[in-house]
Amino acid sequence: MTPVAVRKVSQDHLDAGRALARRLFESLAEATATPPGVTRVAYGDGEAYAFDLMAQHAARHGVERRFDAAGNQYLVQPGGDRSRIVLIGSHLDSVPHGGNFDGAAGVIMGLALQASLHAAGRTPPFDLGVVCLRAEESCWFPYSYIGSRTALGRLDAAALDTVKRSDTGRSLAAHMADLGFDPDAVRTGARLYEPAEIVAYIEPHIEQAPTLVAQEVSVGLVTGIRGSFRFRAIKIDGAYAHSGAMPRALRQDAGLAAARFVVSLHDMWDCFEAAGEDLTVTFGEIATNPEAHGFSKVPGEMHLCLDVRSQSAETLRRAEAEVRRRSAAIAAETGCVFDLGQCTTSAPAPLSEPLHALMADAATLAGIRAMTLPSGAGHDAAVYAEAGIPAAMLFIRNRNGSHNPDEAMDMADFDAALAVLDAMLSDPRIAELPRPRLSPSNP
Repeated sequence: MTPVAVRKVSQDHLDAGRALARRLFESLAEATATPPGVTRVAYGDGEAYAFDLMAQHAARHGVERRFDAAGNQYLVQPGGDRSRIVLIGSHLDSVPHGGNFDGAAGVIMGLALQASLHAAGRTPPFDLGVVCLRAEESCWFPYSYIGSRTALGRLDAAALDTVKRSDTGRSLAAHMADLGFDPDAVRTGARLYEPAEIVAYIEPHIEQAPTLVAQEVSVGLVTGIRGSFRFRAIKIDGAYAHSGAMPRALRQDAGLAAARFVVSLHDMWDCFEAAGEDLTVTFGEIATNPEAHGFSKVPGEMHLCLDVRSQSAETLRRAEAEVRRRSAAIAAETGCVFDLGQCTTSAPAPLSEPLHALMADAATLAGIRAMTLPSGAGHDAAVYAEAGIPAAMLFIRNRNGSHNPDEAMDMADFDAALAVLDAMLSDPRIAELPRPRLSPSNP
């Protein structure tokens, strides 16, 4: 793409969108409050309320409401070229007692942009669709990216019947049908928009770490989404023994083996970081068996879960091999048996470089200081990127992380991200983005 001359522009036309965003956040927080946070259950009442709230306000500026077979909602503002669409959005479900901004900020920003364009009498170059995706939070249905996978016809059909909602025990298909949607069409890969019709998918989202806060920057331009491998059910078997009577040399201490394993993998992380490689290592659960543990016992059994992430598929491959090597070595040292269990993976998802360049120029044009960074957490943008659709993410500064009631996004930072998005969508170079080519994994 050819760079354009940069000049700072007025942002007064965004006032209508800024005002709408404040009303929507307030209404959403009030209606879905479950102190100390909010709860919007996927395919449940809270998510349904959020979908209806967004649609009611979108209708006031001439937006068409559409659903796909899975119940993902599209609020479409007609553009100059109606044969293609730019999608902006995210999800509207939340974790139990979570924060009001995770997911919702992306949807509300899309609506704020539509409202601003409508108030200014401007027509977007393509149809501008705000997409409200279903069931992103896997705490409800233990399956990643249900909304975006169904939107693109990429959901494994078996998941419709095998994946159950955590609070009801009923299947994903049953909950879709309850709301009047069509799980049978989802099984066949039905989708409302073909990938070739989608100019870009853009997902604004609060940052879920304090990087932007530490750098005193309002907006982050995301380069890619880390992939991962996970061992969710590691078991270390040793031998239970009396804490005073069993000599040290004869112990098979599963607690010691677990401790050495944790320290060893953090040493591994140090080595990768020292070599300039992107990696994170997290043990989210470390526990003895509650039915057999005791104050005066050498632990004979430990359970752990391990999450390793990187932007590099090759780094993940080598890290997994190292995990297996180190666990075997510690097993030999301690006389314990390691069962790592099933390994689940997700591929790293590099985001669109042309879109990233457009965002960077747009930030300069809008007079907004921005920084480049990766996303450590997973997002629906990864599914669009994997499908070959140009995808981008815009992070908004947020204190106190996410998935908790203390999420703290300042509206001034939301306004800054909105200005970047407006300048980006006003750039004529967005029409130069290549049409997606279907990847082999696409139905």
